[in-house]
Amino acid sequence: MHITQPVRPQEAINRLLSALEPHATPMNAIARKKINWDYKGKPQLYLFMKGEISMLRASDGLLIVTVYDAHLFGIAEMMQPMRTHVLRAEVSSELLRIDAEDAIQVLREQNLWEEVTILLSYHTAYLTYRDALVLQQRTYSVIRNHLLEMILLPEETRMRTSMLDYIQDRTHLSRSSVLNVLSALKKGKYIQFIRGGYLQHIETLPEKF
Repeated sequence: MHITQPVRPQEAINRLLSALEPHATPMNAIARKKINWDYKGKPQLYLFMKGEISMLRASDGLLIVTVYDAHLFGIAEMMQPMRTHVLRAEVSSELLRIDAEDAIQVLREQNLWEEVTILLSYHTAYLTYRDALVLQQRTYSVIRNHLLEMILLPEETRMRTSMLDYIQDRTHLSRSSVLNVLSALKKGKYIQFIRGGYLQHIETLPEKF
């Protein structure tokens, strides 16, 4: 069964970004550089405007999600500073930062707590979706779900990330397990990929294999 991603609340995100941007400071986000939740000892919110930002589990580096559209990071970390996840820029990206206490003042003044709730609900739903992709499923199902997710990415992004890297970054599957399934799918003409393992096309993917 194909697992559907939660619906991204873009209007709520845009309202939050528009309200916070005039008070935020541009910063450099270099490719493959991790971003700290604090700046000069103060917790931060990050306004992601352009590029690619990933969120990884701090304990083992498991990649939870890569974001390509404008987004706001740090709301949950501002309220519950557990620091269980870290941010990483995948390419040179446009980011702005704002002290959490300043952001809270803006949110109060502009009465944006409904938008905050919508965004937090989306984040919770996305974590549930990610768990559904990888937990208590057979190896093939995990790989299938990630291939179906990957084919939705822009071609430029797919040609920069191999199927093996994409799946292994997001799961604990072994290299051999992933490659065996990918090889069988290619032989069965279910998928097409070019040298290096870059996904070009999915013809169809059976529920079981």
